[in-house]
Amino acid sequence: MIKKVVVMAAGKGTRMKELGVDKPKHLIDVAGKPFLYHVLENLKEAGLSEIIIVVGYKKEAMQEFAKKYGEYFNLKLVDQFEIMGTEKYGTAIPILAVEESIGADDFMVINGDDLFSPNDLKRMAETENDFSYIAGLHHMEPKHFGILEYDENNFLRRIIEKPTPGVDYDEDRAMEYLISPGMYKFSAEIFDTLKRVEKSPRGEYELTDAITLLAQEKKVKIFPLREYWHTFGKPEDIAKVEEFLGR
Repeated sequence: MIKKVVVMAAGKGTRMKELGVDKPKHLIDVAGKPFLYHVLENLKEAGLSEIIIVVGYKKEAMQEFAKKYGEYFNLKLVDQFEIMGTEKYGTAIPILAVEESIGADDFMVINGDDLFSPNDLKRMAETENDFSYIAGLHHMEPKHFGILEYDENNFLRRIIEKPTPGVDYDEDRAMEYLISPGMYKFSAEIFDTLKRVEKSPRGEYELTDAITLLAQEKKVKIFPLREYWHTFGKPEDIAKVEEFLGR
């Protein structure tokens, strides 16, 4: 079973408005604890015992969080800006920042603003084979996410970013499509693949571009989620997550 998981938490979280001015959005309180605490609690319950948090924006607040909870969760902080600089952006950069910490081990990746169920996390951690995995989830509004196109053997063909209704998918059958909620399993091969990725049209280095390169070699499979996913990006999400947690 995989033990290492990378939690990407270096971003600003501008959609949280004034709530994220003095700290990363991942540390905004939800039900009496920082949102990130709930994320890590589920990782711990799933058996992921080596947690690497990639920090950047307001890293001092993250360091205080780690002082308080680091021993309980077995945390290691990696400073993305210190390792990769401040000029490169995109979802590929925090993963490249942990190459030395990961070594040759298989590992999982999630965003620090996404709450997944312990059962789904554990299931992915148990996929010990030669493939990488990208989680897939049925969703009513695929247009807000990347749609996963795959073959009859569950191999990823491509990720359709920002899909257009009526072109990339049928709105009347929206729930039949799988979107990517941002949970992954990789081998150390991902690091060499990430280094082949060039800037996207928006000037960022995208993790999805590396996944696409691996998919072209039949190395990526779909991992369907069975339970929940809650994302934490806007002020109204605080009440939604608190209601879900039952507090």
